[in-house]
Amino acid sequence: MTAYVADEVDVIVVGAGHAGCEAAMATARLGLKTIVFAINLDSIAMMPCNPSIGGSSKGHLVREIDALGGEMGKNIDKTYIQTKMLNTGKGPAVYSLRAQADKNRYKDTMKQTMEQIPNLIIRQGEVTKLITENGIVGGVETSSGAMYKAKSVIIAAGTYLKARCLYGETIIQSGPNGLQAATELTQSLIDNGIKIYRFKTGTPARIDSKTVDFSKMVPQYGDEEIVPFSFENKSEDIAREQVPCYLTYTNEKTHEIIKANLHRSPLYAGVIEGTGPRYCPSIEDKVVRFADKLKHQIFIEPEGENTNELYVQGMSSSLPEEVQVALYRTVPGLENCQFMRTAYAIEYDCIDATQLKLSLEFKAVKGLFGAGQFNGTSGYEEAAAQGLIAGINAVMYIKGEEPVILDRADAYIGVLIDDIVTKGSKEPYRMMTSRAEYRLLLRQDNADQRLTAIGHKIGLISDERYEKFVEKERLVEEEKARINNTIVAPKPEVQEFLSDNGSTLLKSGVKLCDLLKRPELSYTKLAAIDTNRPQLEREVWEQAALQIKYEGYIKQQSNQVEQFKKLEKRLLPENIDYSDVRGLRLEAIQKLNNIKPLSIGHASRIAGVSPADISVLLIHLEQIKGRNNG
Repeated sequence: MTAYVADEVDVIVVGAGHAGCEAAMATARLGLKTIVFAINLDSIAMMPCNPSIGGSSKGHLVREIDALGGEMGKNIDKTYIQTKMLNTGKGPAVYSLRAQADKNRYKDTMKQTMEQIPNLIIRQGEVTKLITENGIVGGVETSSGAMYKAKSVIIAAGTYLKARCLYGETIIQSGPNGLQAATELTQSLIDNGIKIYRFKTGTPARIDSKTVDFSKMVPQYGDEEIVPFSFENKSEDIAREQVPCYLTYTNEKTHEIIKANLHRSPLYAGVIEGTGPRYCPSIEDKVVRFADKLKHQIFIEPEGENTNELYVQGMSSSLPEEVQVALYRTVPGLENCQFMRTAYAIEYDCIDATQLKLSLEFKAVKGLFGAGQFNGTSGYEEAAAQGLIAGINAVMYIKGEEPVILDRADAYIGVLIDDIVTKGSKEPYRMMTSRAEYRLLLRQDNADQRLTAIGHKIGLISDERYEKFVEKERLVEEEKARINNTIVAPKPEVQEFLSDNGSTLLKSGVKLCDLLKRPELSYTKLAAIDTNRPQLEREVWEQAALQIKYEGYIKQQSNQVEQFKKLEKRLLPENIDYSDVRGLRLEAIQKLNNIKPLSIGHASRIAGVSPADISVLLIHLEQIKGRNNG
């Protein structure tokens, strides 16, 4: 087949899942001519697994994406059918917003948004080859023989590379949801010196709602008070009647069927080559790993308002189809369920992300970036976050400017990228609040405070939105000052209020902020005695109250961040050969030469680099400084 030049653009994005969408929209909105390829245009922003956005720690990522100028938060606010704030029984650091999506409306709305963006071309086609010269990317070729030239390429191939779906003895060479796999691009990556991993994930069956007995399940309703994902939206503007989900459980009979058929699972029969996600196990994995548990939670989630399909969360499987049907029908409420789609495991090619810089650019190929599940992660939110950063940094690369790198004290996005690039992952990586050392500072409620200014500087946050943000910050500071300076006297009504709320009575006047810091009192409760408070938007008073209530903890963590930043500022030479640094252990030399850390702080997080090795590096830096000064 004779190749022909079909177009010349600034940026090519390979894949239009959640990573590809954010990447393509970012580059186009920043003024660069962009083309995004999808094997099938019906796969744009598709949710091949759970019909939801957000969740524990993932909600943080979505709000950070929004604060930087991304689209995911806005899109789920338009298309949710139920929303909940998770972990409210714990501290605000781990509050996480989660919304059930109408998955067809979600992808259709995202596609429609992309179609309206100037500079963005959407194209159906399979990318089969990278065009490179002297270690610099120059474009791609497609299966039709078309050649597209570009200054930068972003690979966001999701789970499509050499994908195959498995259940029981059935093996289908396809991508998710029966869509065509991308079979040729992997070899081109290998030819360009890129190391490939093989990972695996899976999804449950979809069942017909008219064959489910919901009376045997516990309804799960959304929150009455709607909290938007996007900082640009107000609760009242996106409020709607919500759709319930349902809770049920597996039982001993379910587990017996699974145990009797484990030998027919490709996972246990050795047919599956890829490594699966530890934090999202299949039902057969759960039964084996948690043998002492007599039941497991199963959530029944609608896939949308205009479909009968229900997602059976907690029952992903690769067992044979007839075994799946049998075990599903042991679950209360599912005794007569009919399958609409069979559960399956999917294997696919991805990369070892330690081959990337913190900008998500490949070390081996200039101008080539990776994002999403292609980088060895899992989840729509992790993918979108990487896509946005890869898109931003592709623009910076083309403009010859410094990349945008968020560190671990800036954002969950910074934690995510630092983890996969510095430590790598031997399994599909998922974000968790426990991965963030400074999670009290990286709350979802203050993502705008941390990142809006960065998004504005980049050009993805408009002047109008930025001015609104600045005004909000002014009001927060005003309210904090008022709370800190208001004196509450021990009047009878105050003492009665304190007694009613189980709080210590006053012996003399105290500041309102001291009352707010008491665990049993809150800003809303204090309204009974704080009669001069101004009328403020919830997002303003909530932020002011939270900053005061947790002031001591926030200050303590801020001090830790200062120490962290000092190590991040101790930069290491870019072209250093660590085998020339005397005193380093062999393992450290190998790891340091592979990762090429930017700083002492970055080096300290590499697995295999010990505190003793860090001391050697610090001495080496001092020696370099002495020679330069001499």
